[in-house]
Amino acid sequence: MRIKSIIIKNFRGYDKETKISMSNFVAIVGKNDIGKSTILEALDIFFNDGKGIVSMDKHDVNKDNLANGDKDIIIGIEFEDLPTSVVIDDSFETTLADEYLLTTENTFCVIKKYHEGGKAKVYILANHPSLPECNDLLSKKIKDLKSIVEKLNINCDKTKNSVMRKSIWDFYHDSLNLEQQEIEVSIDGLKDIWPKICGYMPIYCLFQSDRSNNDKDKEAQDPIKEAVKLILSDSTIQSQLRDVAETVTQQLKKVTDSTLEKLREMNGEIASSLSPQIPQAKDLKWADVFKSVSITSDNEIPVNKHGSGVKRLILLNFFRAEAERHRTNHNDVNVIYAIEEPETSQHLNHQLMLVEALKILSSKPYVQVLITTHSAHIVKYLDFCDLRLVHFDEQGHKRVCQVQSNQLPYPSLNEINLLAFEEVSEEYHNELYGYIEHEGWLNDYKKGKPLRSYNKLNKQGVIVVQQICLSEYIRHIIHHPENHNNVSYTPLELRQSIDLMRDFIENHP
Repeated sequence: MRIKSIIIKNFRGYDKETKISMSNFVAIVGKNDIGKSTILEALDIFFNDGKGIVSMDKHDVNKDNLANGDKDIIIGIEFEDLPTSVVIDDSFETTLADEYLLTTENTFCVIKKYHEGGKAKVYILANHPSLPECNDLLSKKIKDLKSIVEKLNINCDKTKNSVMRKSIWDFYHDSLNLEQQEIEVSIDGLKDIWPKICGYMPIYCLFQSDRSNNDKDKEAQDPIKEAVKLILSDSTIQSQLRDVAETVTQQLKKVTDSTLEKLREMNGEIASSLSPQIPQAKDLKWADVFKSVSITSDNEIPVNKHGSGVKRLILLNFFRAEAERHRTNHNDVNVIYAIEEPETSQHLNHQLMLVEALKILSSKPYVQVLITTHSAHIVKYLDFCDLRLVHFDEQGHKRVCQVQSNQLPYPSLNEINLLAFEEVSEEYHNELYGYIEHEGWLNDYKKGKPLRSYNKLNKQGVIVVQQICLSEYIRHIIHHPENHNNVSYTPLELRQSIDLMRDFIENHP
């Protein structure tokens, strides 16, 4: 299963239902504190049921909606690329389509509702039979299904629930009255099926931007220590360790028994008061045996003594490796990597290398990657189809939309911020001016534009007065802050120059 879309409603700043389309690789952009991380945390709550990084609580209910009596947080996932067959009861293979568990768009949609931020009620949104005679077959036990097929004189295998359900539905085929409805999975029968369906859903792994990486964080001290724990928890290795412990215990018992026997020859009273105390295998702390295992540099400097950028880079890749290991242990189940601000504490080269690695990873058939970013460098490196913008619509409701191409031929975070938030920046001015210059259009752009005086300071310290247009004037002011012989531009002039360049690019043949 792969995520096709995400649905969030009444969760923190998302008051109205917001639908977010997904693909193999998605980067969420937007202003600080606008709700990018909220999307990733909503997914963690959905997939990991509060046992992951984030837990749901009553304070997560949107405050405005709560005041109006709406207390239900909704997080939903619409899945595509569904398994060709599933085993949900008995050992007989069926399909989600045959069980009428798909939407009208043939997707598999799971809705979780958290009343006042409490425990989730889980629903499958499906185009399901509404005919009273067969709208609740998924909740019926084998004896009930057997009774129905016998009453209808249906000839089928009466030992398999899925076969009997399909036979009954086929019997009423022309009058099923399919309707899209929410099927609660906690009711009798379905609550046994739901855990098996969950086994086909993706593994979700969240790496937060504020993940602790100080000296007190065990993973930051050395991620290999965490790997030791995970390796030792393997059932096969646990069995081998029990065998080792048993062998050692037997040898120790021989030594202690022999010692006490010899002591008894000399002083029986003292010998009788003593007994060997050998710990049981389950009480042995095998991780302590490997406590000196570490990743160090050539000069044996441990990870926790490196800078925050190096520690975070190691942790990020440990995270990637562990997510891959989880996937391997769960056969063909998909993995979703969710990483907040991969650029944090990383210089530009590492930013681009990491994003390239994540894009390559997302090209694998079983992987989806979801990131948030503030990095203009990362955004420029992506495709428009990769980007999702969190913003407010005209009514003040939070929305998430796909970023469309505009004046610049590549994704520009500065351009996105202008269009979405009316945010005017020197960086965007530089991008536009640089693009016009790179395309060889600069002379055409300057033609007919009003001129103003610019006092250029040459290498000899002599001021040379030039007559240049507004955009070039602003460009010089930005690039030569050491020259204090000119009046700075106003925010209005910056916006005016940006609009002039955008209009020129749009209308240039």
